[in-house]
Amino acid sequence: MKILVCISKTPDTTAKIAFTDNNTKFDTGGVQWIINPYDEWYALVRAIELKEADPSAVIHLITVGAADAEPIIRKALALGGDEAIRVNADNHDSYYIASQIAEVAKQGGYDLIFTGKETIDYNGSSIGGMVSELLGLPYVSLAAKFELAGNKATITREIEGGEEVNEVELPVLVSCQKGMAEQRIPNMKGIMGARTKPLKVVEPVAVDTLTSVVGFGLPPAKAGVKLVAPDNVEELVRLLHEEVKAI
Repeated sequence: MKILVCISKTPDTTAKIAFTDNNTKFDTGGVQWIINPYDEWYALVRAIELKEADPSAVIHLITVGAADAEPIIRKALALGGDEAIRVNADNHDSYYIASQIAEVAKQGGYDLIFTGKETIDYNGSSIGGMVSELLGLPYVSLAAKFELAGNKATITREIEGGEEVNEVELPVLVSCQKGMAEQRIPNMKGIMGARTKPLKVVEPVAVDTLTSVVGFGLPPAKAGVKLVAPDNVEELVRLLHEEVKAI
């Protein structure tokens, strides 16, 4: 079985957010980069678990990014990926990225493709659906559980008010969320081994960029709080009704 796991580079959740070039570009100065948590904790770790159950399985990683994404994908190799592919392009258009992943996937003949449900910087949740359409594969999103028996996958996903269980035959593309697996930390053996694992750099195929960033904006600064004495119930009710509009 061949598994392809999509890996994204995202800012650490503690990074200070600022913009440059008239608020059209993210200021990367001093930012620490990490593997997108949904890609790492759920998609990649579940792929590793499947390989542990079937040692003949092979895990390939793919990222679309410039050379500065290589430390991130090396960490993913340290966790348990076998080989990595970096498409040498710095583009944030979802269709462009999905097209690059689909082109590599076509050549690889993968049985299973995992993505995280979204990236924590753009929150687009669009790559998985686009790649599946470009490849003509069935797609199950927001998977919280994935079980495999032979060539048939049973996938549990959260829906409003409950769960939905899907059955599908491989090949399939699945976007993963919390519940799919538990976070792992690379051990020393994995870190050392990742240095020699193959990391192939390929040039992007020609694809139109359909969207561009016009501008970013920070949320408005939080206003000060109003303190109400515990015995002043009337004032509390008035504030909730007239200002907060909560009642």
